[in-house]
Amino acid sequence: MATDDAPLRNLWYMAGFAARLAPGKLNHQVLLGEPVVLGRSHDGEVFALRDTCPHRGVPFSAGKIASDGTVECPYHGWRFATDGVCKMIPSLVEGQDFDASRIRARTYPVREQDGLIWVYMAAEGQENQPPKGEPPEVGITNPRPRWSVSQTFRCSVDHAVIGLMDPAHAAYVHAHWYWRRKAKEKTKHYAPLSNGFVMTRHQPSKPAYRLLGAEVTTEITFELPSTRFENVEGRLFGRPFKVVSLTVCTPIDAETTQVTQIMYWPRWVGFIRPFFMVFGAAFLGDDRRMVELQRQGLKFTPRLMLIQDADQPAIWYHRVKNAWAASVATGTPFINPVEERTLRWRS
Repeated sequence: MATDDAPLRNLWYMAGFAARLAPGKLNHQVLLGEPVVLGRSHDGEVFALRDTCPHRGVPFSAGKIASDGTVECPYHGWRFATDGVCKMIPSLVEGQDFDASRIRARTYPVREQDGLIWVYMAAEGQENQPPKGEPPEVGITNPRPRWSVSQTFRCSVDHAVIGLMDPAHAAYVHAHWYWRRKAKEKTKHYAPLSNGFVMTRHQPSKPAYRLLGAEVTTEITFELPSTRFENVEGRLFGRPFKVVSLTVCTPIDAETTQVTQIMYWPRWVGFIRPFFMVFGAAFLGDDRRMVELQRQGLKFTPRLMLIQDADQPAIWYHRVKNAWAASVATGTPFINPVEERTLRWRS
């Protein structure tokens, strides 16, 4: 079974933006400590291989996609199809009876969806099994990323996730002159999802939502491994709209996490883009600086605590994560331990 700090397996992780991977190009990634090369064939199909040639371990990403669509290693020119099968070993000469197709590079299930690229990271020994489910969907008509920001957090994925879902930190971490407001008591209702939980639909209290009119409501969901959606709905100028904020935490290794926020909205709501261009990176930077400050204290391995009700989302996260890890390790069905509940806190 995975330890509590280990990234979860048998789940989809966001690995990049579709528009940034051009046909015929390769892109090196590190996901959950594993080298992965993302590629797009000349005909536009996305694929993912372990970024080490089985021959001498040289990264495929330093090579190229050949004219026949295979990935060519830069060391000896060995070529591999996008399904991982070796198709050619140039050093072989006539009469040498060697079946190159017996050699395989590891492949990863990959999906291009909603302008993003998702990679499925299977558990050890389960690499050849089909994915358990599909990547999360944005749930908006003609989804296209309208704005995004990505920053590297020097912390484990657990601390990145908990910091972003923490409902009580905003008055302190984001206490800018243009954002400061008095803390007040909040009451929110939560319910379980298939592998996470949701803060059910409500009227938001933050002044920024007033940009979208007076009829705005929002719901905030979290699902494993580290996917947070905020689904904002309302009517503006007599027209219904939906704005979706997607935040994902992609573990690079045990101590490094890439945190990315992507915004989706209808084209006609584009007047909100300048707000995110001015403030979006600053708010994510606040969270990044806090986990880096936290890192200084964690070097001394202190005992940490979580309290009711403000830390309940973090408590749920650990319980859901442990239940999923146990399910993967034992092969038993996953049972979500979250129960419907109303939480109260001051922030």
